[in-house]
Amino acid sequence: MTAPFIPVLLGSDVNVYGMARSFHEAYGQFGVTSYAIAKKALGATSHSKIVKVAVVEPDLEEDEVFVKTLVRFAEEHQNGKKLLLVPCGDNYIKLLVRNQDALRDYYTFSCIDEPLLMQLSIKENFYKVCTDHGFVFPQTTTCSAENYKDIVLPFDFPVIIKPSNSVAYWNCTFPHKKKVFLANNKEEFDAILEAIYGSSYQDHLILQEYIPGEDSQMRVMNCYCGKDKKVKLIALGHALLEEQSPEGIGSYAAIINTVDRRLANQMREFLEDIGYVGFANFDMKLDPRDGKYKLFEMNLRQGRSSYFVTAAGYNLATFLVNDLILNQPMGCVIAEEPVLWSLIPKRLIFKYVHDEELKEQARELIKDHLFVRSFDYEPDLSIQRRIYFLKNQLNYVKKYKKYFGNKGLHE
Repeated sequence: MTAPFIPVLLGSDVNVYGMARSFHEAYGQFGVTSYAIAKKALGATSHSKIVKVAVVEPDLEEDEVFVKTLVRFAEEHQNGKKLLLVPCGDNYIKLLVRNQDALRDYYTFSCIDEPLLMQLSIKENFYKVCTDHGFVFPQTTTCSAENYKDIVLPFDFPVIIKPSNSVAYWNCTFPHKKKVFLANNKEEFDAILEAIYGSSYQDHLILQEYIPGEDSQMRVMNCYCGKDKKVKLIALGHALLEEQSPEGIGSYAAIINTVDRRLANQMREFLEDIGYVGFANFDMKLDPRDGKYKLFEMNLRQGRSSYFVTAAGYNLATFLVNDLILNQPMGCVIAEEPVLWSLIPKRLIFKYVHDEELKEQARELIKDHLFVRSFDYEPDLSIQRRIYFLKNQLNYVKKYKKYFGNKGLHE
């Protein structure tokens, strides 16, 4: 017996590998391996038996090229099976939303419409929508290429600086570029803004008050909303550490699954009220000053670290397949089973996490064999993958030593 579908994943990063592993764990016995279509090939999915990077197209972010590439792939690979399309990056989400009508005859996928995309993907719009649903945010303002030299901040330093348009920012370059900056004073603030607007990035920047606390104050929530616009899965992750490299700041490196039912119910009401479908991923920080979660952003996809949900026993791929392929009715599941998920070596967790209670939780989960790393997957550990995994772990050791705590405009 073979599965009646083929997963087609957009991208080639660790998020794609996590989804491919989810599909393989759930359906590998039925012959399921994933295909990936990406702008470029990355090490996370190289030499893999569970995902094949079938198409690398440097111009994939152009709408016409995107449609032609996906249609051509579908015509070559359908073979009577449904092609289950899963975008795994912000740029691919936007491309799919814009071009969904041209692809529906070829692929099965979950996708919101363009007005909702614009409402949620631009951070200023997103904050306005969420305020109406009772979410709390860090004090926030914006600046533009036209007014950034004269901006007056309504809150004190330190200040977080990040792009409103993440896709445009991803495509710009300038010295010491980071995914997110932290300015401790006016001098650093001015230098960072000059550097950003001296590049090709000319869209708005989000300027936020800094919420005190280490990485372990961060939380990440992953949800899946069915085609009936009802929430089917809610999983909350308690971050232990974030990545520290310039391109990785803000991405989670180690997570313990946890539960907050009040927050889960609030998020469920929000998603169902706006009529959302597909995966959603929320970043937030627990503010020690008032004990409230301060919401940062919503990603219109599963997050880069979302494999922690599968690792906890709530396989992300099965929610997609049950909803879109098998048309199975589903209630709402809140992920409760604990797991310690990590991209980094265990020793980095115990070296850089300062919360002793959290480290004790990590020790207990490791002791109970509830420690999972995305790339440490026995069915896919060929010699090449073992070498990649070893180099990957050594690189994390070097990056933490070099970059830990550095969110400024310098090495």
